[in-house]
Amino acid sequence: MGSGKCMTLLTLLAVLGTVMVDKVGSQNYGDALSKCILFFEGQRSGKLPSNQRMIWRKDSALRDGSDLGMDLLGGYYDAGDNVKFIFPMAFSTTMLAWSVIEFGQFMGPDLQHALDSIRWGADYLLKSTDLPGKVTAAVGNPIADHNCWERPEDMDTPRTSYVVNQTHPGSEVSAETAAALAASSLVFEFADKFRGNYRDSVGQGVCPFYCDWGSYSYMDELIWGAAWLLKEQKLVNGDLQAAKTLAEFGWDTKDVGINVLLSWLVMNSTSAEPYVPQADRFVCSVLPESPYKSVTYSPGGLLFKSGGNNMQHATVLSFLLLVYAQYLKKHDGSVNCGTFVAAPSRLKQIVKGQVDYILGKNPLGMSYMVGFSQNFSKRIHHRASSLPSIGAHSRHIKCKDGSPYYETLKPNPNFLTGAIIGGPDMKDQFLDNRTNAGESEPTTYINAPLVGFIAYFKAFP
Repeated sequence: MGSGKCMTLLTLLAVLGTVMVDKVGSQNYGDALSKCILFFEGQRSGKLPSNQRMIWRKDSALRDGSDLGMDLLGGYYDAGDNVKFIFPMAFSTTMLAWSVIEFGQFMGPDLQHALDSIRWGADYLLKSTDLPGKVTAAVGNPIADHNCWERPEDMDTPRTSYVVNQTHPGSEVSAETAAALAASSLVFEFADKFRGNYRDSVGQGVCPFYCDWGSYSYMDELIWGAAWLLKEQKLVNGDLQAAKTLAEFGWDTKDVGINVLLSWLVMNSTSAEPYVPQADRFVCSVLPESPYKSVTYSPGGLLFKSGGNNMQHATVLSFLLLVYAQYLKKHDGSVNCGTFVAAPSRLKQIVKGQVDYILGKNPLGMSYMVGFSQNFSKRIHHRASSLPSIGAHSRHIKCKDGSPYYETLKPNPNFLTGAIIGGPDMKDQFLDNRTNAGESEPTTYINAPLVGFIAYFKAFP
């Protein structure tokens, strides 16, 4: 169900738009792009299609939504666990879609696989809004799930569905879903009409894992959702305004993304305020030579922000830098950071440094993409990857029976090809151990923006 609507959305989106250390040659961006997209097949939930390429994964969570009388099969597990958190799933789908809009023309034969990845997420998001006046925020009891180390194919923990509605609203997840679908004004109107944090409505099912904190923390998602409706459908909403927080963008904070996304509408016009100046300030907050820099860089050159799983910051902020560089180039623009002026080429240079670091041009000569080069993380924090596949071990593995696989120092038996993990510490050091979740766990929202800018560097290495 929903595939007709979803294919219409994808058609719209499509129209719009061996690793070596530094001293040895260049990266194979084409191989990296193929693997980056393949990763999403390893995160699939539900009944897998006949063209599934990551064949060690099998069907899972086939009764999702049954507690509500809904069909909630499908979607993505966002990270190394077996819960379907809709907030980060919708953001990942949004970023995959934006990657295709901006850089799909450079993807070649991988474009179809990218569209398949968007379709898998968008189809599920359509299902999650299938009950009038309700949006599914999560499926799977997160406390019970995180207490187990078992394959998604074996899950015997409660698959509770957590729903937001008019009396228990969840504007963040609803508006992020609207942004991901882009063509669905129905969901955005729902998010805007019944305002309130989904933390207060379904907190037991999503917190502390994917909560948006603050009294009106959902406002950025409302503006983000409106911005995408504006870009895709040319709708104007009175609530649209520039976000003022610098260098903040991710599944829970859309501030910089709003400014960059809307800057293309007003660049070089008399109404460039406030989006272009705010997007410029973002650039100045990220460039290493800027007097206004608000991020840090490791000695090897990886962008860092406070908080766990740092690679998510490196990939999403790099994506925005590249997109904005493209907008600036189109309008012969540049960014004045006070003591210097940054041309679009400088922004692209920073982004290329980030992707090259991720793929192996770093002090350890380590690729943080699974399966890219010979030197990559082989003990990632990921249940399905670390446990024997159904093909290798057909017997059910219970909740606590998977613990020895979690604790062992042996490499994971299944490679989650293309997965980008949390990455090294501030000193460029990395402990390849699945108990080191902050550095060894992959997520869909790390990979999704990377799809876009790897495609760009495949075309312009």
